[in-house]
Amino acid sequence: MFAPITPTVRMLLVINIGIFVIQSFLGIPLNGILSLKYLLSDSFQPYQVFTYMFAHADFWHLFGNMIVLFFFGPMLENFMGSNKFLIFYVVCGIGASLFHGLINYFEMVEMQEAITSFRNVPTPEKFLAFANEYANGFTGQQYYKFYNLVHEIYPDNPNDASIQSEVLGVMESLRNSYVSNSSMLGASGATLGVLLGFGLLFPEMEIRLLFFPFFPIKAIYLVTFFAAYEIYSVIDQRPNDNIAHFAHIGGMLFSFIIIKFNLLKHK
Repeated sequence: MFAPITPTVRMLLVINIGIFVIQSFLGIPLNGILSLKYLLSDSFQPYQVFTYMFAHADFWHLFGNMIVLFFFGPMLENFMGSNKFLIFYVVCGIGASLFHGLINYFEMVEMQEAITSFRNVPTPEKFLAFANEYANGFTGQQYYKFYNLVHEIYPDNPNDASIQSEVLGVMESLRNSYVSNSSMLGASGATLGVLLGFGLLFPEMEIRLLFFPFFPIKAIYLVTFFAAYEIYSVIDQRPNDNIAHFAHIGGMLFSFIIIKFNLLKHK
């Protein structure tokens, strides 16, 4: 059902696995250099919109992306030709980073607007809304200190100027933390673009997965499930979910545009 490994897929596998080996076993901190930082942070470099897709956080992160590329990439490469498949892969990856960066920018704008609104008219309700929206990442002692400030200290002293100043400092500190610590890495945007492209070009092909369901499923149903899951994950916004779902959606979106409008005519 699946084609033998093709030249461009092999090259991408070697690059991704090689960088992971260098990072993990030789101790060279490539992830810090290659990962995509927040577009307006001091750490951002333009090359990161490309290099982030070749770095991975751990073995399973790498494995999940490479298994998709290994199984679905060769048929697309045979269909498009090696050069056009490489362009397709890179465009999906860069498109994913730009889409993620754009959404991240608007989220930061909203965060700053909430801080400005609180600075102009400080109220416990505004601080609570800010906390509910942005403070899911707090854990341990940091969480309990923040929780007490949100639910007990500030509500009991809403007009205390020193407490208002402390609250504002916490809000600004959280914003600065988001800006400085925001980082994305992994080939998921590109590989999900490959998966969606496969489903659009070979919709009736049946695939038997290594895990549930244990029966053949048509490619179009598989990619529809993945797309729906990513959209649901964005809407659900689970606490401590550090997966860049908007990047996944961006990769699939660029894949859809390329395939739908035949921007890369096959060989």
